[in-house]
Amino acid sequence: MELRHLRYFVTVAEELSFSKAANRLYTSQPSLSQQIKDLETELGVRLFNRTKRKVELTEEGEVFLRETRLTLAQAEKAVSITRQVAQARAFRLAIGFVPVAEMNVFPHILPAFRIHYPDLSVELKSLNNQQQIERLRNGELDITFTRDNVQDEEIDSFLILKEPLKFLIPKNHPLADYEVVPVRMLDQQDFIIVNPSESLPLYNLILAFAEQNHIQLNIVQQADNILLNINLVNIGMGCSILPTYITPIGQENVVLRPLQPELPLIGLYANYRKDNGSPILATFIGHLKKLSFKGGQYSDTG
Repeated sequence: MELRHLRYFVTVAEELSFSKAANRLYTSQPSLSQQIKDLETELGVRLFNRTKRKVELTEEGEVFLRETRLTLAQAEKAVSITRQVAQARAFRLAIGFVPVAEMNVFPHILPAFRIHYPDLSVELKSLNNQQQIERLRNGELDITFTRDNVQDEEIDSFLILKEPLKFLIPKNHPLADYEVVPVRMLDQQDFIIVNPSESLPLYNLILAFAEQNHIQLNIVQQADNILLNINLVNIGMGCSILPTYITPIGQENVVLRPLQPELPLIGLYANYRKDNGSPILATFIGHLKKLSFKGGQYSDTG
């Protein structure tokens, strides 16, 4: 049974005439009669009493008419609500991000974008890399800003910026006396490092840097967020390596020192589903690709 069968039935019940109902439905009378017969056969009841002079609803037909009208009304409501959601979604942009995007990317794109699209609803979600990718895959987010360069059959990514890393030490730490700290001096130093579940790319980059320079870090704590990482350095628990966006850090007992050799760069990538056909998203990506960032900071090339 399909909704069209129900609509045909309601129209015949309202007109009590197959010819008039066929005209309303822009179909032939024989075809309409067959559709009603098929419906009655499926239900196993007679809906109309037909004579040459008139068409009448049976008692079963009266009951079925009442319930069918409720069913059709609910179906129309469902269609209406779904379309409203689709329209609202068409003018909504759900963005996931790690903090560097909030500080170094959004101020250079969102204000102007909102001016061009004043009715646009922008939803910002601060999430770690893994959470963002999961929500991007299930459609909760339209675009994400992560440290992960995700390239697969579902998701496309492009580089936004490459950001230097910084070496943080407590103010009273012996290494604070160096203007430039030789990397070999980090061997066996107490270290606070990002929890890999929060930022696996940063975690891997730090460990790879240590391995390349033949040093062993004494990891005393894995921090679940940047603020905890900085605070642990501030109270003297150890050293750390973090992205540049954390400066100025606003902690009086924390100082920054360059390393020799220099620390590597860490990327920030925009990721989006390939099957997302939102014109708003396409425009937003177009604006993003026009931005220029150097050393992790925005550079106005216009």
